[in-house]
Amino acid sequence: MGTSLSGGGRHRRGYGIAAAGVAAAVGAALLASPAGASPALPQPTVNPAMETPSLDELTRRVVGAMAGDDIAGQTNKSSLSKNANPDSAIDAKIIGGSTTSITSAPWMAQLHYYDDRGTSGTGDDIGFFCSGAVVAPTKILTAAHCAKGYDWHNNGAIVTGTAQLPSADGDLHGGTVSGVWRQWNDPRYNANTIDNDIALLTLPAPVRATPIRMTTAGDTASYAAGTNAKVYGWGRTSSTSQAISETLKTATLPIQSDATCTDAWGSDFVKGHMVCAGEPASGSDEGTTSACNGDSGGPLVVNNRIVGVVSWGVVDCVAEGAYSVFTKVTDYVGVTYPRVDDTDINGDHRADLWLRHKSTGVGYSRNSRSSSFGANESWGDWSGVDLVLQTDLDRDGYQDLVYRRGDNGNVYWSHYVISTGDWSTKLLVRNWKSVNQIITPGDVTGDYVPDLLMVDSAGVLWTYPGKGNGSFSARLKTGSSGWNAFNFLGGHGDFTGDGRTDLIARYRSNGDVYLYKGTGKAGAGSFGGRVKLTTWKNTTFNDLVTVGDVSGDGKADLLARTPGGTMYQYRGTGKNTAPFFSTRVSVGTGFQHYDIFG
Repeated sequence: MGTSLSGGGRHRRGYGIAAAGVAAAVGAALLASPAGASPALPQPTVNPAMETPSLDELTRRVVGAMAGDDIAGQTNKSSLSKNANPDSAIDAKIIGGSTTSITSAPWMAQLHYYDDRGTSGTGDDIGFFCSGAVVAPTKILTAAHCAKGYDWHNNGAIVTGTAQLPSADGDLHGGTVSGVWRQWNDPRYNANTIDNDIALLTLPAPVRATPIRMTTAGDTASYAAGTNAKVYGWGRTSSTSQAISETLKTATLPIQSDATCTDAWGSDFVKGHMVCAGEPASGSDEGTTSACNGDSGGPLVVNNRIVGVVSWGVVDCVAEGAYSVFTKVTDYVGVTYPRVDDTDINGDHRADLWLRHKSTGVGYSRNSRSSSFGANESWGDWSGVDLVLQTDLDRDGYQDLVYRRGDNGNVYWSHYVISTGDWSTKLLVRNWKSVNQIITPGDVTGDYVPDLLMVDSAGVLWTYPGKGNGSFSARLKTGSSGWNAFNFLGGHGDFTGDGRTDLIARYRSNGDVYLYKGTGKAGAGSFGGRVKLTTWKNTTFNDLVTVGDVSGDGKADLLARTPGGTMYQYRGTGKNTAPFFSTRVSVGTGFQHYDIFG
């Protein structure tokens, strides 16, 4: 195999160590600012990001990582299957590139990992550097070989907002350092073949860096041979020196065809999972433009979208005929995007359930255990509310609630404020009592920001594009009349494995259940053709619940309750064609006592 593109040998010269207003009617836009008092509903206790490391601790990790000489995810595989240098292992720099600014790539992130192993000596310390990209305010896209097997919460630090690497004393040169709350990598990642090499790190609080989006599922144009792509990173700049670049560099690499990549790499290149780019290396620095050590996890960008993640290549990066290899992002959007939008109540990557007891009015949450739910955790008195929806309108990684009062139809947004450790409630809109449906399915319009959908009394479906701060742009007509024929309309995430938000709808008249596939486009084209899933009359299931990825496998699930109170889980398959859900599994009984599910 090749060698991963993480940083090793940190021997650097000189380095010692829209429409707003009061909504008086259903047709008006959502409020852009609070107006009127919200109900004094009890709020839950949130455990923010476990323990957030101090600035001193994060700085210590950065300094330790930069002084380290380890390579993340290094494999013992000694050679490539074809055209290989006998000394090849798993290795990734930008050779032949040019210096760029953080203004040109504001989403770039430095990933510093340092574990002193808790011993008195330094021989067993682990210190390395990878690159990454901010794809949402709390999400860093990187390579699985930079994450798998490492405890980023206890040993990692992320630096954003600067093109310069830290100084020996920990000076960040205007950048901001963050800890890591939780981590995820594709569970299919194979360290020996460096296949399925993609991961996400979740930060405990949003960063100011402007995010960059991943490309969409089904994107073929970005991978056409000859398409110019840009790679970014701080990796090595020479095959003859371990020194990495003090400042951010970029290089333009032409995308190569699968046939060319296979010819160069043989069976080590996995078609569909990988893409290679650049001109064939010359055998020396001169005439070679390539990613190298220290660039691992960094983005390959086409038309301001991430199409690849720096993954692997040959040791020293310039072996004659070699190409840089990247994870092909379009084939991983389906499994990765749910992790970008994976907010849940206790922060374990599994969607949890919010529910209200119909006789007492007390609200509860139940943490997912993948195929069951934990015990009730009380949220206090929620009587007087006729709708509760789980979402994350401000994209801070913490679960929010959108709810509607039954007496006046006012709709509120309640969200956790990280800086104060308290909850805040904001009035979104007045007098939506006659609104037929309200849905918070996630990002409908394709801009990575959660949206809100509404079906008015005339049966017209509208989208209110979110701004990522609890306010919305002017509404867009998404569907003509007829949407009031459904007694259930919901969704939370992607049911078809393409990274786009979908909807589940059930007809009131006959119980037919349909899947409306999201397109990631705004307005009338937000949902494509529908597919009939099944027929479930109220006598079969009297409530459907869509809260996201309950099982934690990266695919959105569907919950259905029988009149007798048994809740069944239909796990998403992540397929774009039937079957969209697997055989049902019971996740518990006694749910007939609850009248509202988030």
